[in-house]
Amino acid sequence: MRTTPLFRRLAAEAVGTAVLAAVLIGSGLRVAAPGGDCGGGTAGGVLAPALALGVLIALFAPVSGAHLNPLVTVAGWWAGRRDGSGPSAGELGGYAAAQLAGAAAGAALANAMFGRPLLGPAAVPRAGGPLWLAEGLATGVLVLLVCGLLLGGRGRWAPVAVAGWAAAACWGTSSGAFANPAVTAGRALAEGPAGIAPGSVPGFVLAQCAGAAAGLALAALLFGRPGAVGEPAASGEPADQAEARKDLAASSASSSASTSPGRLPEPSSRPPQRIDR
Repeated sequence: MRTTPLFRRLAAEAVGTAVLAAVLIGSGLRVAAPGGDCGGGTAGGVLAPALALGVLIALFAPVSGAHLNPLVTVAGWWAGRRDGSGPSAGELGGYAAAQLAGAAAGAALANAMFGRPLLGPAAVPRAGGPLWLAEGLATGVLVLLVCGLLLGGRGRWAPVAVAGWAAAACWGTSSGAFANPAVTAGRALAEGPAGIAPGSVPGFVLAQCAGAAAGLALAALLFGRPGAVGEPAASGEPADQAEARKDLAASSASSSASTSPGRLPEPSSRPPQRIDR
């Protein structure tokens, strides 16, 4: 992924986060609009952003990793810091800035689609221990899920797995599972069911960061540190089998190289055998 130019990765993060925020905020506004329920009710407000998240991950993962979330970016850096598969530490700030800009653009786009002021502050207060606990849980499991998929070599399941957890957490937590500091900030710029009062944003973000830290700790406990001895290989192959396979390949390469065309076989250290006639 680091082979992709940084500007393309940041553009993918900005565009993906913008689309995610627009669908998330827009689905809430659609349900709240007169005659806009379409029989889906709350289920539509849950499934629409979850489905959009899965599609966006599948689309942008080859470009930027499709984090669309500063805390997922941190998880990607942590899981891939040994082999360079994730962003570097110096790129974390750029990713977060692109995601914040994308969330703000998505909020403006959703407001424009429903004829509202482009960036009007939300007025829905969301604070208190139960909501913060729910945010910590939703974010912690998300980070644990991402790290587990990456460390277990199952990243191809991310679109389905992350979208599934997003839908489950949104439906089953008291906070609605914002679980994303960038999109949380974007939701503060849009009035409606999906909004959050600007004064409630710091508490939510702190709860999300605490949950992410717990998720990383659990990932280290359950899956081991990236690059540690005895961990599963990136392809999901046990480490001992991967090491044996590498040794066999090296041995075969050495054997073939000693008799390759244009090179004489290495002289044997054994004395020539005597043949009695």
